[in-house]
Amino acid sequence: MNVIGSISEFHRLLSLPEPRHPLVSVINLAESIFLEDDVWKGFVNKFYCVALKREARGKIRYGQQHYDYDKGVLSFTAPNQVQYLDLNNMECGSGYLLIFHPDFLLAHPLASTINDYNFFSYAVNEALHLSAEEEDDLIAILNKIDKECLHIDKYTQEIILSQIELLLKYSNRFYERQFITRKNHNNQLLAKFERLLDEYFDNNTATQPELLTVQRIAELMNLSPNYLSDLLRMHTGQNTQQHIHEKLIEKAKEKLSTTNLSVSEIAYALGFEHAQSFSTLFKKKTSLSPLQFRQAFN
Repeated sequence: MNVIGSISEFHRLLSLPEPRHPLVSVINLAESIFLEDDVWKGFVNKFYCVALKREARGKIRYGQQHYDYDKGVLSFTAPNQVQYLDLNNMECGSGYLLIFHPDFLLAHPLASTINDYNFFSYAVNEALHLSAEEEDDLIAILNKIDKECLHIDKYTQEIILSQIELLLKYSNRFYERQFITRKNHNNQLLAKFERLLDEYFDNNTATQPELLTVQRIAELMNLSPNYLSDLLRMHTGQNTQQHIHEKLIEKAKEKLSTTNLSVSEIAYALGFEHAQSFSTLFKKKTSLSPLQFRQAFN
């Protein structure tokens, strides 16, 4: 796997001059030309990237999924995410890339709080859709960052990171709005999620049943785990793991009250490797052990 380790190297691959600052840069896509380099066939960046696209076209792949690069306007990637670009079908269009190295965050509160912004692990097809006014607001922030890169002194880091933080907070607001305004689409996703939960627990009759994970159900829905959890939290107040546990306890109660299966057999049927893990979760969620529930029910 190819590694793009520095801002300077990324500039070179886009046929751009050396960056103004070694750890942060605002790239104008209209001025960029992707070099015909094998690096794009599979690479990881060692820095954060915020892409604000206007009229960009192309194909990008994350893992085994292909996405249209033109779906959505604002997208985010964190360091070390595997990416693939198809240069034969890539048009940069216009827009901007904000890239900044994790080292630029050192000794600043954003170094720890940036992990709270889940959209850095969203997939490209889960990008933000912005109004023209919202785009202009973010471009104004990017322009301030770009201008500040001309001044490298003791104030540079604080000023630039305050602007990056402002951009991320705006993005949080826009994502929350998008979760609400795309109501019909999201209702379909929520219905699909509930159906997949039911199907999984109703049909989990393999020789060695597997415990349902957040990663697994997100894959079944073609969504990233964090996007799915944020979507569910916005609409239901619970994340994906909480929903899985709720459905699991519901199925456990059903088996405890309608069958003569032992606790160990029920735990195994629900995907637990150890009955003790199942019993611990059941008691945490119901305040009763599985046996106590069965006795109280009967």
